[in-house]
Amino acid sequence: MKIYVTGATGVLGKRIVKELSGLGHAVTGMARSAKGEETVRSMGGAPSRADLFDKDALLKDVEGSDVVIHAATSIPVKKRLKPEDFRLNDRIRREGTRIVAECAAEAGARRLVFQDVVWVARPEDGSFYDESSPVVPTPTLQSGIDGEKIVLEAGGKRGMVATVLRCGFFYGSDTAHTRQMGAGLKKRAFPIIGDGEALWSLIHIDDAASAFVTAALEDLPGIWHVVDDRPVRTGDFLNYFAGRIGAPQPYRFPVWLARFLAGSYSVGFFTASNNTSAGKLKSASGWSPKYPTYREGIQQVVRDWKAEGFI
Repeated sequence: MKIYVTGATGVLGKRIVKELSGLGHAVTGMARSAKGEETVRSMGGAPSRADLFDKDALLKDVEGSDVVIHAATSIPVKKRLKPEDFRLNDRIRREGTRIVAECAAEAGARRLVFQDVVWVARPEDGSFYDESSPVVPTPTLQSGIDGEKIVLEAGGKRGMVATVLRCGFFYGSDTAHTRQMGAGLKKRAFPIIGDGEALWSLIHIDDAASAFVTAALEDLPGIWHVVDDRPVRTGDFLNYFAGRIGAPQPYRFPVWLARFLAGSYSVGFFTASNNTSAGKLKSASGWSPKYPTYREGIQQVVRDWKAEGFI
């Protein structure tokens, strides 16, 4: 098959390109620079320099694709985040998604796959939720919700299999947030906020990529959650991570102090429960996580970091 991937130079996208290319598919990946082009080539794909917001240029490169995967994002990496830091990401999720969906339809693609996050439907009371739960809009999540609607409506109107993969919190040896977390734990500068009892549904970046490969090759219409097999309490996760990298156990900060130091957005993220499951996806497809819990995944992260001398 011929497959087009936006966000092909990111930690998720490059894995998608590599895995699909390794299976013998002709993969074209969007790149924004000469370095990005080399990254796509090194993963076995053909680079595309089309601009995400230039429909005519993008359509030329998408033409003839059987599958279009929209994995482009621009998530800011800062300790103190504000809604305005998400402006580019919001544009990608709204304007970019609309253009990608139009190009996929006009190019005759059979499948359109979109990336979002599970916490768009996170209940405020921290209870378990799944793909059928109502979304809970916030300023930083609304654009993802809008992107989901664009993709699902395009699928219904144009006869494409439209798939939304909502992923849990990514982690991996080369993801910016994981490296920031590891470096902070080593310095004892990444604390447990509050009681550490909030539940996180995580997903190793390799397993997230394999879910996108599955969606490219199988008909999976609708919304699917992509997380590992066991949610973990934030305190347990950070303590385990610190122990694996030889760092001291993290401090515990009260919520009010953390909010003063890091801002409301970051504190809200680390103290809210994301208790969900990928049971629907596992039952309906051939996908299952290689790293079923955070323990196996963090062990892999640590092996990579030791090999590169990061820790």
